[in-house]
Amino acid sequence: MLCGPGQPESLLRNGSADVALLHRPYDTTAGFDTEDLHAEQQFWVQPLGHLLADRPHLSIADVNALTDLPLPRSPSGWKLPRRPRPEGSRPCPADPADRARTGLRTHESLPAQLRGDHAVVRVPDALVVTTVIAWPPQSRSPSVACLARTAAHL
Repeated sequence: MLCGPGQPESLLRNGSADVALLHRPYDTTAGFDTEDLHAEQQFWVQPLGHLLADRPHLSIADVNALTDLPLPRSPSGWKLPRRPRPEGSRPCPADPADRARTGLRTHESLPAQLRGDHAVVRVPDALVVTTVIAWPPQSRSPSVACLARTAAHL
């Protein structure tokens, strides 16, 4: 099942999913059995023409100080978690044409999937994001066990 950021954890907790991919430190894995799959550094993705696009790296403070780039919104309506913004700054763009002018802090595997109209800048002081496969500890499903075992060995 495909879902928005933050939803896999709640689907797993309420029993709607048997297994989920979670991202520590953003998702809470307490109460689940887990296997770490991959750890990634974070990057800031922004339009090529932005002031900070040519910098070799940004700090978390640099990213949090940006007020001219709203966070993206998906066509289905979910919004990414918002970072604090000064009063009067622009909201997330609803128009698809505006999405090319947004900024996003993400893990290192996403930028490889982007078109060439974005600049990707390392954020070395950001927390490392670890993707884990998680399932309820009481699960006795052979399918869940096989999936977790296979994912851990990839």
